[in-house]
Amino acid sequence: MDKDLKKRKAAERAYEIIEKKISKETVLGIGTGSTTNHFIDILNKEDLDIYGIVSSSKESTSRLEKSGLNILHLNDVYHLDYYVDGADEFNDTNELIKGGGGALTREKILANSSNCFICIVDDAKFSKVLGNFPVAIEVIELARSAISRQIMKLGGKPVYRENFLTDNGNQIIDVHNMDLKIPLEVEEYINSIPGVVENGIFSRKKADIILKSSESGVENINLVDL
Repeated sequence: MDKDLKKRKAAERAYEIIEKKISKETVLGIGTGSTTNHFIDILNKEDLDIYGIVSSSKESTSRLEKSGLNILHLNDVYHLDYYVDGADEFNDTNELIKGGGGALTREKILANSSNCFICIVDDAKFSKVLGNFPVAIEVIELARSAISRQIMKLGGKPVYRENFLTDNGNQIIDVHNMDLKIPLEVEEYINSIPGVVENGIFSRKKADIILKSSESGVENINLVDL
């Protein structure tokens, strides 16, 4: 089974879970990225009768236009019933690295606003210790170099993501070689640096459910009861 098919299988399982539990009052949140795109494509083919959907990026919003669903702003809803997104890396305690697509800040906001964060991934994204994928940091342009110097003191290697702006109009630093044995401490420290908007470590808000797709099928890794 190739990687793209694994992603699609994880997305299909997420839809199966949500379809059984939705109502006319349900509000979904949608992330950004290649795996999430498979979930959006499913929504575009189905006829869901829900209140609406909140997107984490302009890219996902554009892709959702075919769904016919009511596209909402987070400020217009009380909460999200489910938030579905992928990840660049995950460990066995459901902590994640996200941000390869640059939508990490909005993704973290939506994840924290949800009752249930469902993460859809293929098995190649698993790491016993996070850190194989660089940590994306969204930064205010003025502070980019100062933040990079602080990160270097931690042993990280910051790389400016050239020719890229987030949907918030900010820049991204991708940090390689970070020691992430205790992801929560690093997440909180990075966010304490002046000029940092957000970083791609999801430890304070882990995935509630990880749907891991492999050759043998899709495994549910749950922190909450469905």
